[in-house]
Amino acid sequence: MSALLSSPGALAEMGRATLRWLAGWWRIVHFGAVILVLALSPSSYDRGRRPALARQIYLGTAPILLWFTVLSSLISLVVIRIVVVTALSYGLSKYALEMVVRVLVLELIPLTSAIFVALRCAIPNAAEVYDLRARGGFAALTRAGVDPLRREVLPRVVAGMFSVLLLVAVACVVTLLLAYLSVHGFTTAGFAGYTRTVGRVFGPGVALIFVLKTFFLALAVGLIPIATVLFEGARTQLRLSAELQGLVRLFTVVLLIEAASLIGNYY
Repeated sequence: MSALLSSPGALAEMGRATLRWLAGWWRIVHFGAVILVLALSPSSYDRGRRPALARQIYLGTAPILLWFTVLSSLISLVVIRIVVVTALSYGLSKYALEMVVRVLVLELIPLTSAIFVALRCAIPNAAEVYDLRARGGFAALTRAGVDPLRREVLPRVVAGMFSVLLLVAVACVVTLLLAYLSVHGFTTAGFAGYTRTVGRVFGPGVALIFVLKTFFLALAVGLIPIATVLFEGARTQLRLSAELQGLVRLFTVVLLIEAASLIGNYY
């Protein structure tokens, strides 16, 4: 009898949890639309706001660019060597470079760049936004006639996006160079064939999917952690809880983007 009485309560609680989950995602989508409008507005980049934006971009990119490039280069060398040696052992050497480009450039580099920036840049930025709002900084800026979204939030979102895009671009170029040197060495004799192989991988459809995948990964990394602490942090009053929720949501979106790109590339 008690189980029957508790069943409607459990269903009601499940329904409320689902509504809270949907409402949380709706707030993030709405917040993302607002940030995109601000990012596309020329007034967000006037003379008074450019220094703050440049500072956040520098802080979000410069400290991690060298370390990520070195780390991704070492991992790329290991993967390239494994793929090339395995392909040679099975008599499939002509597919080795294409496999390297597909595995590293198309799949692993954008994914690892997004995770790296999320842990080193986006989550700390979200913590700064939470602390600023908790101390009354947003209210003080509003009373002073300053939009806190333009002043404090937009530069951090743009910095997270820029960091992901830059790390992906640098790591892809370095990986392509390392792949060529690993197979052909310090000679230009294999350059023509190598460019044909890369061009065969990056067809129009694959190139479009790669660009969209990188953009949405950058958008998710820059946006979701900050949006979560702004809304969930205000409701729970616990920064750590909001940061964990933001991390879980971010990884969920990253996995969905990666799955969508795999479906688009290989099905």
